[in-house]
Amino acid sequence: KVTVKGIEKELICPACKELFTHPLILPCQHNVCHKCVKEILFAFEDSLADGGSESSNQSSPRIKISSSSMDRIDRISRSGTKRNSLTPRSSLFHCPGCQRDIDLGERGINGLFRNFTLETIVERYRQAARAAIAIMCDFCKPPPQESTKSCMDCKASYCNECFKIHHPWGTVKAQHEYVGPTTNFRPRILMCPEHEMERVNMYCEICRRPVCHLCKLGGCHANHRVTTMSTAYKTLKEKLSTDIEYLISKESEVKAHITQLELLQKETECNSERAKEEASQSFEKLFHVLGEKKSAALRAIEASKNLRLEELQMQAEEYQGLLENNGLVGYAQEVLKETDPSCFVQTAKQLHVRIQKATESLKSFRPAAETTFEDFVMDIAKQEEILGDLSFHSNGLEIPEISEERSRMYNKALISWECPGKTDSPDIYVLEYRKLNREEESATWQEIEVCSKSKVISDLDDDSSYAFRVRGYKGSMCSPWSREVILRTPPAPVFSFLFDDKCGYNSEHLQLNPRRTSVESGAGFPLLLGSERMQVGCYTTLDYIIGDTGIAKGKHFWAFHVEAYSYLVKVGVVSSNKIQKLFHNTHDVTSPRYEQDSGHDSGSEDAFFDSSQPFTLVTLGMKKFFIPTTPAAPKDPASRILPLPSCLGICLDCDKGKVGFYDAGRMKCLYECEADCSGIMYPAFALMGGAAVHLEEAVTAKYEESHDNN
Repeated sequence: KVTVKGIEKELICPACKELFTHPLILPCQHNVCHKCVKEILFAFEDSLADGGSESSNQSSPRIKISSSSMDRIDRISRSGTKRNSLTPRSSLFHCPGCQRDIDLGERGINGLFRNFTLETIVERYRQAARAAIAIMCDFCKPPPQESTKSCMDCKASYCNECFKIHHPWGTVKAQHEYVGPTTNFRPRILMCPEHEMERVNMYCEICRRPVCHLCKLGGCHANHRVTTMSTAYKTLKEKLSTDIEYLISKESEVKAHITQLELLQKETECNSERAKEEASQSFEKLFHVLGEKKSAALRAIEASKNLRLEELQMQAEEYQGLLENNGLVGYAQEVLKETDPSCFVQTAKQLHVRIQKATESLKSFRPAAETTFEDFVMDIAKQEEILGDLSFHSNGLEIPEISEERSRMYNKALISWECPGKTDSPDIYVLEYRKLNREEESATWQEIEVCSKSKVISDLDDDSSYAFRVRGYKGSMCSPWSREVILRTPPAPVFSFLFDDKCGYNSEHLQLNPRRTSVESGAGFPLLLGSERMQVGCYTTLDYIIGDTGIAKGKHFWAFHVEAYSYLVKVGVVSSNKIQKLFHNTHDVTSPRYEQDSGHDSGSEDAFFDSSQPFTLVTLGMKKFFIPTTPAAPKDPASRILPLPSCLGICLDCDKGKVGFYDAGRMKCLYECEADCSGIMYPAFALMGGAAVHLEEAVTAKYEESHDNN
């Protein structure tokens, strides 16, 4: 016979740490009190409304939400749910049993089953705990008698006499179900939470929960494998009985394991004391070294102080002698009283030299010693940083590595890392970063605690380099710091825009994606038709497209990708008062070396082609970046051709009238020139043949989450 007292641990709610009250079965098969489920959901909604602050965790007096769960609040912020005064609306529940986020579905808490079996066991435990306290009859006149039975239909307890009165023979109440005295009245029939008027009569083997026939016919279990309730009852009871018998048969083995675990507990205590002693000895050594350094530093300061005081005292005594009737002046006054010339000259010659020195010293007064002790100020920044990193290093803990391919630096910094090894992965990470420049070479590290493997960092300075490093923590253990990765921010604030599908957009030759962040041109039949219409030579005009937002002032930066297969792409800026020329430009042909009306091929036009354009563009294509022909450009054509970066950037400074073209991956300027910024400036692109351009997406919190899931 199993003692009720021995199973107390199984009857405690993992949330409130008390005996279950109306327990609900979660989709993860853990049980939580009905009240606790509501309080946890309310706590999450309150935290969401308060912006996920630490103080919002205390909205429930019984439920404490761990700080590691707070980062999950951002994931449910998309639902935009608000707290209802009676029922929480959030469908995301953090199970206190398995510490996972559980989706409760559309019905939320209303879609959970009540665990009546567990409720009955808890009631039996309570009865055993209060065996001396009898359950009194609910219908006796005072004083009430001790009840002998409870009616499950009436949900009341009766003594023998009252039960006969209220359940007379030959009536419907005589058919009521009665049990021994209890305070736990559960319904006789388990009803479906999805269809409240239907009783459950089947068991879904996929979801592992009872369902009704309507759930199977047209509900969420329509395509699931189900079985009858009697078959599920028999199968599960046989499996449970078999497993229990197996565990009982292994009782001696279980006791041996318990004995071994008790020995391991004692060994753990001994080893922990030994580790404490070793740690104390390590710190004592540090204290000893610091104590010696402290004593030496204080002795040096004291010796310097005494030497300076002695020098200043001697100087003060010398100046004291310059006073009338005192010291050197007094002695000189007495010498002046000598009337014998020979004796006076003999004494006054040496005295006059001393008086002259005193006079010169008085004219250029300078203390004999410095009063400041700047030479004795210690720079302990590096030592302080080393001591701050002092922790238990574990050889088995993986060292994270920052992935430069997955990390991005655009409007914000997205830092991603991974643990390539197969050893234990850290539970939490600490990401540090600092700004690198000549003025602040010893800039302090900024620290961020992260529960995932990526982090978005905002509020970084433009045109600056930052160093990043990360380390992992698992309990009290930590890994060494990863290799530092240096990334550079854009030279100006990021400018956001989309491709304009109205102004000059040629829908026959260009194709935009629905979000208007990518444009593509195909070298197909439309291009052949365009070439066929040109009777002289083989020339086809470029297809232009601009951004839907203009720039009137300031300095701005944007980035984009050009597909490697692109044949010809031009990128740059155009002024609002020259847009018409952009879409009706006769010089825009495949070869700048030929004019249709000139009748000859000459290379003399090369030096003037780009300067004659009413806008500022550079040419890309065939995986190359072509620096335009200008007087300042290299004369050798080969030196003007650079490899095409994977990501290109453009920096427009309207105030200075300059535009720069960057390798956006390294934030390195490839080419800079002057631009006419007399009007509103628009990003401009031109494509010909097979080509595609994709605008760089801004870094957001959602982007971080998608990277973390990958």
